[in-house]
Amino acid sequence: MGNVCPFQIQCGDSFINRCWDCTSGQAEYICQLEHNLEALQIAREELRELKDDVIRRLGIEEGGNMKRREQVQGWLLRVEAKITEVDELIGDGPQEIQKLCLGGCCSKNLKSSYTFGRRVVRGLQDVAALKSKGDFEVFVERSAREPVIERPIEPTAGLEGMLDRVWNCLIEEAIGLVGIYGMGGVGKTTLLTRINNKFLDTPHDFDVVIWVVVSKDLRLEKVQEEIAKKIGLSNDGQWQHKSFSEKAAEIFQVLRKKKFVLLLDDIWKRVELKDVGVPIPKTQNRSKIVFTTRSRAVCSYMEAEQKIKVEPLAWEKAWELFQEKVGVDTLDADPDIPNIAEEVARECAGLPLALITVGRAMACKKTPQEWRYAVEVLRVSASNMQVMGDEVFPILKFSYDSLPNYKIKSCFLYCTLYPEDYKISKDELIEHWMCENFWDEGHNQVDAFNEGYNIIGMLVHACLLEHEGSSVKMHDVIRDMALWITCEVEKEEHKYLVQAGAQSSKAPEIERWRGKKRVSLMENNIEQLTEVPRCPDLVTLFLCGNGCFRSIPDDFFQFMNALTVLDVSETALKFLPNGISGLVALQYLNLSRTKIKQLPPELMALRKLKYLNLEHNYDLHSIPTTNS
Repeated sequence: MGNVCPFQIQCGDSFINRCWDCTSGQAEYICQLEHNLEALQIAREELRELKDDVIRRLGIEEGGNMKRREQVQGWLLRVEAKITEVDELIGDGPQEIQKLCLGGCCSKNLKSSYTFGRRVVRGLQDVAALKSKGDFEVFVERSAREPVIERPIEPTAGLEGMLDRVWNCLIEEAIGLVGIYGMGGVGKTTLLTRINNKFLDTPHDFDVVIWVVVSKDLRLEKVQEEIAKKIGLSNDGQWQHKSFSEKAAEIFQVLRKKKFVLLLDDIWKRVELKDVGVPIPKTQNRSKIVFTTRSRAVCSYMEAEQKIKVEPLAWEKAWELFQEKVGVDTLDADPDIPNIAEEVARECAGLPLALITVGRAMACKKTPQEWRYAVEVLRVSASNMQVMGDEVFPILKFSYDSLPNYKIKSCFLYCTLYPEDYKISKDELIEHWMCENFWDEGHNQVDAFNEGYNIIGMLVHACLLEHEGSSVKMHDVIRDMALWITCEVEKEEHKYLVQAGAQSSKAPEIERWRGKKRVSLMENNIEQLTEVPRCPDLVTLFLCGNGCFRSIPDDFFQFMNALTVLDVSETALKFLPNGISGLVALQYLNLSRTKIKQLPPELMALRKLKYLNLEHNYDLHSIPTTNS
């Protein structure tokens, strides 16, 4: 019979008194307890649903320079506290109901049931009051703070023109997506930072400016979180528990109603903005997306409507920046220092990263001797200057590391064999690559040249090479970085000996040749080779551009059975050594612009020879022929 007490039980005076109290006006707390608990559960769920609706509405309207009203925030806090309190009441409900008797109209512990019943009724009243106050007409209000957060920046000269150009794109309604590209260390992030900060003191009508560092290890979740933080979505306690697609949907619902600027720094590959929840800028809301990258190809993959290349600084701006980092005290420490400092600054070739890093390192050097030493180090081997190897080259190496495969990396490093500022013929470069079998031998010559031009294009788009008409060239600091890779970082793999353009009058000591795979002594003042190096792995040898070079010993090539590319062009060489017949692997031989009078019959032994250049050999009068 449930909680109904049998009538045959003998009731004492105390029990009768309790039952009498139950019939008073206060008995409603006990008699209606079960009903009130059920009502409280329903009211709690309705309040929770209302709270979720309010938070969802805030997610749409909040962000940028719009913030939730204090009234709304206070209501949410009170609701959260009340729901916690009600959860506890409902949790204690079954235990209190067990105390009821006489069909629920009395209690075995009258005081406890009365107190609990009164708390339940008051909980119902409080929940009802909160529900009535949650019908807001206005959820957010304009914040007094700016819609952009100022980012720290170091003053840098020479970017004013670029800044104006990008800013004009932000003003131009027809342009929604802008790509800023250039080699590492050239100032792309600095430029983007100046754009961000320009919103602080320039009138504009954008609702919010969002800054996100993407970086090489692209994680869309990280991009999503940074955007959500800026537009206020991450304030929702449930945000972290939502799926990637749910977060994307909420970001989209907020941004689609705003005029926003999204600044993405350091992109290495295409970012699927729609997956993150970012609407592609349209002319109707005139939002903008600006990103930086080291690759022009990424600008195309991102479908940038405007592609802007950041170039190294012109000399005047470079010198101004360098002086600023060195400091007046150092430059005035000795009358000779300013002139030597100019030489040091020129070795940085307009690259802001190098100018700033080297300038700071030289700020404590107060003697001309220290400055002359720095010039020599930068010219001969920049990696021997500690700040270059520690701070500059590792940053630039990210571009090398991002090349698709070993083949393309090898093609890039091959360009270090040429001197600083040298214009490398594209056709000549590809011919070398082809003879060294940098790619599949199955290609015919046309296909091989096409692939070579495609690789050159990839290196140019990665800002590791620069177009010069029918030639390419390497920026000085990029070349120094590449030499650092071949001679230090990956020296066991690439085994280069490069002394190109060093104005040397003698060839390197014979010990330095040992184990090398590629050797370049081009553009020096070497007159002759006297020693015979032992380098059976040598594949490439450049002796070209040594105008006084006259002779090669007959036995010079006897330990070079793997030699594939030999260039002795633009020398005073008159005769080829008889020992050239031993170069059984030779495929490329450049004898152009030499003083050679006749070719030795030993050339007929070079069965693998594919390329022989005899251009502009005006003294040549005898070429061997095969017997018929």
